[in-house]
Amino acid sequence: MFTPRARSAGVVAALTVVTAACGAAPSTQQTTQASEGGVNAATAASAADFGGFDKLVEAAKKEGNLHVIALPPDWANYGEIIEKFQAKYGIKIESETPDAASADEINAVKTRKGQDRAPDVLDLGQSFAISGAKEGLFAPYKVQTFDKIPEGQKEATGLWVNDYGGYVSIGCDAKKIATCPTSFADLLKPEYKGKVAMNGNPTKSGSAFAGVYAASIASGGSFADIQPGIEFFKKLKDAGNYNPVETTPATIEKGETQISIDWDYNNAAYAPQMTPKGLDWKVNVPTDGKYFQMYAQAINKDAPHPAAARLWQEYLYSAEGQNLFLKGFARPVLLPVMTADGTVDKALAEKLPAVEGTPEFPTTEQVDAAKAKLASGWDAAISG
Repeated sequence: MFTPRARSAGVVAALTVVTAACGAAPSTQQTTQASEGGVNAATAASAADFGGFDKLVEAAKKEGNLHVIALPPDWANYGEIIEKFQAKYGIKIESETPDAASADEINAVKTRKGQDRAPDVLDLGQSFAISGAKEGLFAPYKVQTFDKIPEGQKEATGLWVNDYGGYVSIGCDAKKIATCPTSFADLLKPEYKGKVAMNGNPTKSGSAFAGVYAASIASGGSFADIQPGIEFFKKLKDAGNYNPVETTPATIEKGETQISIDWDYNNAAYAPQMTPKGLDWKVNVPTDGKYFQMYAQAINKDAPHPAAARLWQEYLYSAEGQNLFLKGFARPVLLPVMTADGTVDKALAEKLPAVEGTPEFPTTEQVDAAKAKLASGWDAAISG
């Protein structure tokens, strides 16, 4: 994912940005902790391997730290999630480079192997989770709620598991735009000249990748054919409507990105932030290009804090963690289960942007093919 975000003062205090030198010495922490109590935390595939959840908590507390990357505080409510996890377990979270993309996370796993500053856990766009698993970068782990997570939303052994998601949406400042667009077709209208932005580069960013996929569906394409989406953005650029500035709260506030294609949970979260600043940020899920995608969690197989990494996963997939994602307008993967068993926060669920129908998902092969097509065709379409 990619989204440079403005931090709130309350969240900054809860986060510690890691600035260790690139030449940091290899970590011996994992080796030491893996042998404590006869439990190899680095290969534990469930809480049962620790002797139960309480033993996992004990092992994680002994490690005392968790290193995360690419988690903006205002993305899906990660700021509060981090605060609550630290308060609950007394484990210090070091949050590095919150504006990084999924591609940067994968690169950090590869280049920092054996270092204390390697990321313990990853939050990845679907295509990057799939490719990272194929490269053997992740550790299999099944959280306690694993069996409740629908098939198709997880790798069978727990190498990656979808956690939360949303629909591609169109955000718009109704104070500056007379009529906010409600479809991809609308975005080609001349009144939106120079105003249509995205949250990142689709070859690196999960949200922007999804934006192109949604545009493809709106333009007669399919999960098996993302080319019409690439062509749509070429038309948008040729019409002078495409704005290459990547959306952030700051660019919205300054009027630099008056229309933004982004996840509905990001656009929905902007609305209350912008109201006190005199903006009226509206959110529409495009009528002609409904595209839903989940983000996945994964554990670095060489995590310097392997027990804390596994406890973090347990927290995110607990009812508490899932409701915290919901508070950030994201749709948690366990929402249907929690709705049925009464553990969902109903007031928060009612605030989600309304969408009709049941979402469909591309296959792994379709995502891989779309990613390859974007890699070869995006820059030419936008710069040509």
